[in-house]
Amino acid sequence: MPIALWALTVSAFAIGTTEFVIVGLIPTMAADLGVSLPSAGLLVSLYALGVAIGAPVLTALSGRWPRKQLLLALMLLFTAGNLLAWLAPGYGALVVARVLTGLAHGVFFSIGSTIATSLVPREKAASAIATMFSGLTVALVTGVPLGTFVGQHFGWRATFLAVAALGLVAFLASLVFVPRKLAQPAPASLLHQLEPLRQPRLLLVYAMTAVGYGGSFIAFTYLAPILQQVSGISANGVSLVLLVYGVSVAFGNVWGGKLADKRGPVGALKRIFLGLAAVLFVLSVTAHSPIAAVLTVLAWGAFAFGNVPGLQLYVVQQAEAHAPKAVDVASGLNIAAFNLGIAGGAWGGGLIVERLGLLHTPWIGAIVVLGAFALTVLAGRLDRRFPLPRRAPGAGPVVVGH
Repeated sequence: MPIALWALTVSAFAIGTTEFVIVGLIPTMAADLGVSLPSAGLLVSLYALGVAIGAPVLTALSGRWPRKQLLLALMLLFTAGNLLAWLAPGYGALVVARVLTGLAHGVFFSIGSTIATSLVPREKAASAIATMFSGLTVALVTGVPLGTFVGQHFGWRATFLAVAALGLVAFLASLVFVPRKLAQPAPASLLHQLEPLRQPRLLLVYAMTAVGYGGSFIAFTYLAPILQQVSGISANGVSLVLLVYGVSVAFGNVWGGKLADKRGPVGALKRIFLGLAAVLFVLSVTAHSPIAAVLTVLAWGAFAFGNVPGLQLYVVQQAEAHAPKAVDVASGLNIAAFNLGIAGGAWGGGLIVERLGLLHTPWIGAIVVLGAFALTVLAGRLDRRFPLPRRAPGAGPVVVGH
């Protein structure tokens, strides 16, 4: 793989770290800023909304920009957003910083696949995209626990300064190694990007994605406070738990992909959503025991992101049947649905914490995930009633990300 591709991977690592590291820092940030846990959790929602808006809207508006210039501008915006978070005098400035970095995230992953495939021969396109998205997985395994550790020992601002430094490294790597002349796809209008939203079957998949992730993030947003206040795990211990969670996520993503290949996306998603709901119900009970809580979180990681391959594969299958001229757009909108679910889940979790308490987030999240299971069952019935056309022979593999 060309070195330019690794520049994209470093960017994906930095972006993945800043997206999820805040989950481990919510108690620290809430105490330092003098705000409630739900207010600190809202920073997760606002970032995700920035991603959801940035992916379709800003990608369309920037369609005529040269790809390298746009990539460099995005990494500068990302770095500026994290520097603003580092210097934020209060909660309001931090909100602005999170939205800015979310906007950069949305556009980066919209154009990143196109840039990655332009760097390699056609037969290596899927591997190139997978390499770039591996930055997200590595961020969950290493960047998030390390960022949490830094924030707990040197202050949460130090974490954002470190991520800004990563953004600067990614900018310089892209400046030096990414070629100036990159393939420039025909710019898609905003109206064209929204075409898949007219298709009921695609809307059903987006609902499965948003509801499934929303249910999980009702509890995941407040995982650190649960571990500290209910399980009695120290702040240092939370960093280690997040490391365990990240390793489990990496395993779950691979396992989920293999399950989707074996059972089909609907069959895999039904099993994964049921497993995820079960784990969240169990966490409501095991949260009182440090050892049992850690084991439950380990199981949670295996299910939490295991649905990504199935959801992305399924949305592509539906788009090939119902919106064949907008398959890439349909896949991108599913990434927006992931982040709408994250935003809604983090916001809903804040309301639950405020009105009911921390320990009510897992079991309520489980009920929401069961809603995603019900939608998946409905999708399967519709598939049996209106079978999808077979995938064209020789069609390439679907590469997933969020």
